Amino acid sequence: MLSNFFGRFSKDMGIDLGTANTLVYVRGKGIVINEPSVVAINKKTGQILAIGSEAKKMVGKTPSHIVATRPLVDGVVSDFEVTEQMLRYFIEKVHKESFTLLPRPQVVIGVPSGVTEVEKRAVVDAAVNAGARKAYLVDEPMAAAIGARLPVQEASGNMIVDIGGGTTEIAVISLGGVVVCRSLRIAGDEMNEDIIRYARDEFNLLLGEKTAEDIKIAIGSAYELDEILEMPMRGRDLVTGLPKEVIVNDAQIREAIFRSVKVVINNIKATIEETPPELISDIMQRGIILAGGGSLVKGLDRLVAEQTDMPVRVMDDPLTAVARGTGIILEHLDELKDVLTDTQYDKVRF
Repeated sequence: MLSNFFGRFSKDMGIDLGTANTLVYVRGKGIVINEPSVVAINKKTGQILAIGSEAKKMVGKTPSHIVATRPLVDGVVSDFEVTEQMLRYFIEKVHKESFTLLPRPQVVIGVPSGVTEVEKRAVVDAAVNAGARKAYLVDEPMAAAIGARLPVQEASGNMIVDIGGGTTEIAVISLGGVVVCRSLRIAGDEMNEDIIRYARDEFNLLLGEKTAEDIKIAIGSAYELDEILEMPMRGRDLVTGLPKEVIVNDAQIREAIFRSVKVVINNIKATIEETPPELISDIMQRGIILAGGGSLVKGLDRLVAEQTDMPVRVMDDPLTAVARGTGIILEHLDELKDVLTDTQYDKVRF
């Protein structure tokens, strides 16, 4: 009863709880928060020092008693208490301007399609303990397809590939449900690891994770580019222990991330093989839609199109696809309730 009373003054939210970034959509306002899923903790006191952008600045630069950690690994909750604190921080940040005494919003949260019931339960419990009145879950590929404005409730095939930080979601959607899907624990973070491994093996150079990510964003590609891109790669020489700089080009980074890209493409092909022929003809007409930050790797759409013999396009603003989808579900909850994940339990805060 009290929950419903406070709920009237709360702002309902759609949350893309990602491994790399968390995006928050507020009903009637759009996306208001886009921050890294990083939390800085003082190990001596257990106190949380920073969340989001402030915490990300500390990654790799902290003294021994401070840890900048990601509470989500491969799209699922690895540290329950820290995830709860992070969600509470975002809920309170949204309600800061409206002077709501006790925020009790409804939240719709995007989760990877391959997560177990236990992992789903962990997300719902974290959201409710963080102050949500009611938490709904939706599969990320479904949310991304809705965010891309695909006609998911029609009797026609839509194929979406959502390449995030921790997971790649490949799904064929029809009649408001997922017909075939694959969830891989290989995505943007794995490509960063590939670049770190390549630098170590080829140049005896130890790179930081952030440096590897910057290189991937700037010159990473999956297909041969029209012009050569170059960038300095800076780190520590593993032989001398001193700083070292190497100039690398797009061809070298393409070679570095090839293994991860190949796994994603092989799984896209395998998903197509499992898809009923009637839906294949729809997908051939509409094309494969790429979403998520990983889809911004240069030339990835061209490589997927070449390997699958299908038209491929990167959706507009792919980074916010899942958050926009959760927002659309939130705005039309009655019409779209069938797309929500059946969690086999109902967690409500009273």
